[in-house]
Amino acid sequence: MVNRMQFYIDGAWVDPANKKTAWTLNPATAEEMYEVALGSKADVDKAVIAARRAYESFSQTTRKQRMSILASIIEIYKGRAKEIGDSISDEIGAPLSMAEQKQAGSALAQLATTLDVLKNYPYEERIGSTLVVREPIGVVGMITPWNWPINQIACKVAPALAAGCTMILKPSEFAPTCALIFAEILHEAGVPKGVFNLINGLGPEVGAAMSEHRAIDMISFTGSTRAGIDVASRAALTIKRVSQELGGKSPYIVLDDADLEKAVSKCIATLFLNSGQSCDAPSRLIVPSSKMTEVARIAKTIADTYRVGHPRAAGIQMGPVVNRGQWAKIQDLIKKGIDEGATLVTGGPGLPEGIDKGFYVRPTIFADVKNEMTIAREEIFGPVLAIIGATDESDAIRIANDTPYGLAGYVFSGSTERARNVGRFIRAGAIYLQGGSLDSSAPFGGYKQSGNGREWGRFGLEDYLEVKSVAGSIESNKS
Repeated sequence: MVNRMQFYIDGAWVDPANKKTAWTLNPATAEEMYEVALGSKADVDKAVIAARRAYESFSQTTRKQRMSILASIIEIYKGRAKEIGDSISDEIGAPLSMAEQKQAGSALAQLATTLDVLKNYPYEERIGSTLVVREPIGVVGMITPWNWPINQIACKVAPALAAGCTMILKPSEFAPTCALIFAEILHEAGVPKGVFNLINGLGPEVGAAMSEHRAIDMISFTGSTRAGIDVASRAALTIKRVSQELGGKSPYIVLDDADLEKAVSKCIATLFLNSGQSCDAPSRLIVPSSKMTEVARIAKTIADTYRVGHPRAAGIQMGPVVNRGQWAKIQDLIKKGIDEGATLVTGGPGLPEGIDKGFYVRPTIFADVKNEMTIAREEIFGPVLAIIGATDESDAIRIANDTPYGLAGYVFSGSTERARNVGRFIRAGAIYLQGGSLDSSAPFGGYKQSGNGREWGRFGLEDYLEVKSVAGSIESNKS
């Protein structure tokens, strides 16, 4: 039985400093499932004391010791992956098979990749007579989102452990269970007490206390750009490092020599995965203006085949969005698209046909969208596609970059070389050509208001390290 009424601090499950709870709803039914304890600044202070104390010894562990810990976590995680996937399906509404395979599976990939990086990472190097040493940054505060909850936990916790840091995690209150299971896994794996601490809570209380805390050396945050600005502002008071993966409004450029059926199908499949609730979702489909009618027809045909329903029902491709607030936001943006003059191709406001409860959104396609429209500017975080016309390749690149975001960009062409050349001009942290996907050891992160810093693989590990120069002829003794 997962313990939702206590926090994991200093190697033990403890009661919150104050009694405050929130209900977790099932987005498929809009019904209450269970209560979760919410933390306060007092809980953060307690966790920071434990993490600072643990840092003294954990920062001095050897590479071999940390490799052993990660290997144990991986083995125990494998036995509980299905349980984690089930909890994610219940709490955010992802179809069960997707939650078990992609959501739970992504965290396992992050853990395994970090272990591989740790085996050979060069913590020391010589530059002339100077020894350059990479050391753990210290105590890390981690704030993670609900949309890919266990993936974002793993891609922070794994490299922090590999670096020798200690940490305090605040997972999303909308998807708390996978984090609690993960805490149990780390405990069973023998992570020393105080190294990993978990406090459930709200951003304005626990998140703010962590961001401002003088004894926390770094904040790693994944979430909205609005919340990221608040985190960075609070963290600036103590000049701590802030690594952020924020929002996106990613363009999907289809060039005039592309196979339209294949390109549009890939775009919609990527966008509709997780009900559109992915930061790098390609929500702006940029196509030659002369092919707008044909692209809209193809998009409608594909979108109309999507089976929307209860995440545990057989054959379902799309479940609900996470909560009532998210559903209402998406409905408002769909209405704005209509009011501002975009052509509604399929979908639209309201619940899908045959569904009378839960937070389900109709798969929605807009054509004839101008990049100045609200649905082309704001992150919708739902299954809503805006098709935008471009006069030529240069215009498509201009439209793609005409956004405050820069998390991802997609290019589809009849020629991979041409797609690659266009991709070079897109200002974003990840470029996907011809429907490809990133290797789990490649860096992931954004330009502009999509954040700073990088996660995954070697680049993720380096976010948790400080660089020290030691002058003179000094022998290396790092193990």
